[in-house]
Amino acid sequence: MKRSVTAAAGPQFHVSRRPASGSSAGSATRVDRETRERLIAAAERLFADRGFRKVTVREICREARANVAAVNYHFGDKLGLYREVLQAAIDVMRATTEAARAAGAGHSADERLRRYITTYVCRLLASGDHAWLHRLITREMNDPTPALDALVEQGVRPRIEYLSGLVAEILNAAPSDQCVLRCVASIQAQSIAYLPNPIASRLGLAFKPSRATSPTFRSPACTRFGGQRESRRLVPRRRERV
Repeated sequence: MKRSVTAAAGPQFHVSRRPASGSSAGSATRVDRETRERLIAAAERLFADRGFRKVTVREICREARANVAAVNYHFGDKLGLYREVLQAAIDVMRATTEAARAAGAGHSADERLRRYITTYVCRLLASGDHAWLHRLITREMNDPTPALDALVEQGVRPRIEYLSGLVAEILNAAPSDQCVLRCVASIQAQSIAYLPNPIASRLGLAFKPSRATSPTFRSPACTRFGGQRESRRLVPRRRERV
């Protein structure tokens, strides 16, 4: 019995050579966009939970209900997708910093600092759909990737420079002064302490800011910095040994 050439050639893939109509082209674009959005959403969850290196492209595509080649098609590779996810986190950080800056415009350094902390903490606790963001940034800090520079330069540095300028004005010191930088680190650490976590909850250290409990709302945030400035003035510097 003579074997069919078609059968011998294996499965056949038919490609239409007819130009796509406007409606079909629009449909394809919509499908591509939806696939891309599902990939980003799945990657946000997986990268935040396990980090860049412990997540595979296959896992992302399975979570997103997409073809395994979809990541390369839309983002070039896994790192390209990760950069896209991290950029979304950076954009949220920049928006928060700009909102805090706008809230304090035209006010004294003390008031600008208070409004920065208020804006930052309120957005931190109202993150909702952005809850993954803080876990992702923590993982990037603990296990840096080639995308770290973008996070530092676009997200972190503008915030630290703004805070350093405020604290420096309050302390009448240079923004690069070590005392200023320690105060900035303290502000950031105390603000992040309001993020809920299971260990803090078990130890009774879960805090909810309010006008009654938070120094941000209770008194000028710069008062402790004023004391810091005074202590720095009174404590003589140790003479260096020759």
